[in-house]
Amino acid sequence: MRTIIQVSDLHFGMILQPTLEPLLDSMWAIAPDLVIVSGDVTQRARVDEFRAARAYIERMPGPRLVIPGNHDVPLYNVVRRFAQPLARFQEYIGADLAPVYVDDEVAVVGINSARSFTFKGGTLSEEQVAEAVRHFDSLTHDQVKIVVAHHPFDIPVGLTGVRVVKGVGMAMQRFSTCHVDMFLAGHLHLVHRANARMYVPGFDATILQAGTATSSRARGEPNSFFVFLIADGNVAVEMHCWNAADNTFAATETRHLTRSDSRPSASRAW
Repeated sequence: MRTIIQVSDLHFGMILQPTLEPLLDSMWAIAPDLVIVSGDVTQRARVDEFRAARAYIERMPGPRLVIPGNHDVPLYNVVRRFAQPLARFQEYIGADLAPVYVDDEVAVVGINSARSFTFKGGTLSEEQVAEAVRHFDSLTHDQVKIVVAHHPFDIPVGLTGVRVVKGVGMAMQRFSTCHVDMFLAGHLHLVHRANARMYVPGFDATILQAGTATSSRARGEPNSFFVFLIADGNVAVEMHCWNAADNTFAATETRHLTRSDSRPSASRAW
């Protein structure tokens, strides 16, 4: 069995301070095999924000797979934004912008969707997707396959002013060939679930959008994070939400996901 935690959109520089220690307490109590941080570790990509984010992330259980988001690209420093958009992220958080974690049960591939030429939107290039597919094609076990990007693979109905990550159609076509099971993202500060069959008929992979774990901009939802419980190819996902009255994060619901190649399972699909 493997346990994976996904936290997203920490936004150091715009933190809901009471969430910080309870989040760490919850993570250590869960004792994950992997922690995923899916982008926007800072609010404005400033040095002090990156230092605070690094200190906090280093207190999380390991190993950790951390990717950047659009807020980790400088907004107001135009020269740095275009010449060295993710230099500070690489200096303080991690040099690898497309980290990979593989064991006998799971394979997780991160993709950097942040770009210097857009303030909010993100992009998946053909080269990035091809590299991720190569990782999945090289597997020798029947691992649960997970792709992590910061920008969304789907947008909730009625939500305006945001777009899906550019290149998503091409990416889904490619990822369907290697039977990716889950696509994880952040960015919207809203929990959302969808299915990849909207892009590729018959491609029954799950798209999951995480809320923000610690930002003060929670967009009407409680701060939250996901816990994935993976055993014998079956995947259960728990949503843990912030309860300000109790000063804790607690599991609020558990659902079961089906894998992309429709293996028989006793689990109920979410």
